[in-house]
Amino acid sequence: MDIGNRIKQLRSKNGLTLEELASRCELTKGFLSQLERNLTSPSIQTLEDITEALGTTMSQFFKEEVDEKVVFKSDDYFIDEQEEFTTFWIVPNAQKNQMEPIILEIKPNGTSNVIPPHEGEEFGYVLSGKITLNIANHKKLNVKKGETFYIRGSSEHFLKNTSNVVAKVIWVCNPPIF
Repeated sequence: MDIGNRIKQLRSKNGLTLEELASRCELTKGFLSQLERNLTSPSIQTLEDITEALGTTMSQFFKEEVDEKVVFKSDDYFIDEQEEFTTFWIVPNAQKNQMEPIILEIKPNGTSNVIPPHEGEEFGYVLSGKITLNIANHKKLNVKKGETFYIRGSSEHFLKNTSNVVAKVIWVCNPPIF
């Protein structure tokens, strides 16, 4: 870890000059300058004083910031092939997120899994084919290519492919339940 650069970043983020930080830590401006340029190393006690003056803790100071992956390619997908449908988890480990998107390919006359009632909402966009959104209490809604559906998860529901070609749907659930 580049300790000097990390100190400089936090100092700049807090809008402090070298002189202001030195004063808060009871260090010299020259010593801090040398630290920021990695020309010297601080003792643990000095580093604790600096991190405290910068409004952070030692553990936060040394915590590596991991770049969160935001673009996913088909190689990243997890694919689950079932008898009547194939699920493509297009965002790996999405269950840790607020929403979970999948692509669902349903074979002709096939159905998706039945989704039990849950707290949350779902959105679907039919990429190809035609489906029927079956909601508890015998409510059936036809949705075709280019159309969307948006439902609350309060009732049991599932999708049925009502065409003789594979239906392809982008389906997003919040919170993740797929």
